[in-house]
Amino acid sequence: MLAYEQAGDIFDRIKKLSSADEVEVHFSGGRFALTRFANNAIHQNVAEENHGISVRTVFGSRTARAATNRLDDESLRQVVRSSEGLAKVQHPDPDLLPMPSSEEVGVKGAAGSPSSTPSRHFDETAAITPETRAEGVRKIVGVAERHKLTTAGVFSSGQSFEGIFNSHGLSRWHKQTSAEVSITMIAPDSSGWQKASSPDAAKVDPVTLAETAAKKAIDSAHPRPIPAGKYTVILEPAAVLDIIGFMFWDCSGMAILDQRSFLTGRIGTKLFGDNITIWDDVRDPQQSGAPFDGEGVSRHRVELVENGWVKRVVYARATAERMKRSEYKDNVGPIEATGHGLPLPNEIGEMPMNIVFAPADNPQTVEQMIASTERGILVTRLWYIREVEPFEKMLTGMTRDGTFYIENGQLQGGVRNFRFNESLIHMLSNVEAMSPPVRAAGEESFDMVVPAMKVKDFNFTEVTKF
Repeated sequence: MLAYEQAGDIFDRIKKLSSADEVEVHFSGGRFALTRFANNAIHQNVAEENHGISVRTVFGSRTARAATNRLDDESLRQVVRSSEGLAKVQHPDPDLLPMPSSEEVGVKGAAGSPSSTPSRHFDETAAITPETRAEGVRKIVGVAERHKLTTAGVFSSGQSFEGIFNSHGLSRWHKQTSAEVSITMIAPDSSGWQKASSPDAAKVDPVTLAETAAKKAIDSAHPRPIPAGKYTVILEPAAVLDIIGFMFWDCSGMAILDQRSFLTGRIGTKLFGDNITIWDDVRDPQQSGAPFDGEGVSRHRVELVENGWVKRVVYARATAERMKRSEYKDNVGPIEATGHGLPLPNEIGEMPMNIVFAPADNPQTVEQMIASTERGILVTRLWYIREVEPFEKMLTGMTRDGTFYIENGQLQGGVRNFRFNESLIHMLSNVEAMSPPVRAAGEESFDMVVPAMKVKDFNFTEVTKF
């Protein structure tokens, strides 16, 4: 895998080839491998290694980017030529700022990684082999066969790097490992699902995930239809993750400036319940990712929501400067570069990518939530979620892979899946209980640290035939 020192050498070569006023190079890549299984057998094993660079050049207020995954001298010469040629024909960008220096972003150390960021590279995870993954799958299949079920899913592992160098002396470097297991257990008329991911493979237990998925498939067998309507719903963390993921594209200064955020006119107001506090924190022990953004600026811990009150949004450097000059500047909370910018040039600006929910004052387990529910629905996961109305954040989607009816504090077996139409604002204003937050993985959004939630009056609009 490409090392920091090698990247520095490549950047020096690129800088010598360029005639631009400023040069920036993004480095990314790594090794990734995946073992896929279905019908209780492995049917695919793939592996890939790739190293790529993306070169941004600046002439005055014009900038552009070009990319390659070939690192020989001629390929570097071509990618510099492409970037410079594109930059010279761009319209001037009056909001373009000079590239940041290491002093400006407060970088310390050769690779510019603050010591407070937890290590996210684990040698044991990097050393995972096809045989290791196959052994994990063998155990998953063993659980399925013991319960007379059919299983399908993936076990993937890898290690990656991300870095940025620029002609103002900035250099940042991050490397991490990853392990992920996703399992579906299938019975004749029901199914169960579980998924987990972590930089540390020791925190991903295929057997525990398989047993949980199997139990859901067994316990939801012979699902019966019950009427659609408003129910108290208990959403497991994966279900919470995939539905709330739709709000964080809006938590950016650029979205406010573009008037496309549901937070427009709502920063500084109470929008959610008292028990909802959300921040973005790359250094949280359960999080992952680089401690710097697409310009090399250190990611700040940002409190987005406090006790239901919308406090602020995140900013790239240029977006913060634009906001300070805008008509909205007095109504958006603190305005400063927070280290959440995407690589330039882009149209989105910035986005929080390390979401963490604050622990509840009186956390409950899912079992305790069930025991306190007179009539409700337990949801394992959601899928096929789409936005219906952007300002109230009205979403529609479906339940799957383990939907249960609750009556008098006990699970009463599986029910057929529902379609829901629910506002994120309404949902987060009606949370009655939460579990301790955990790192959750889903299919519709990026990993976050979220709790399970008990929500009243969750709106199910249709019943499916499965």
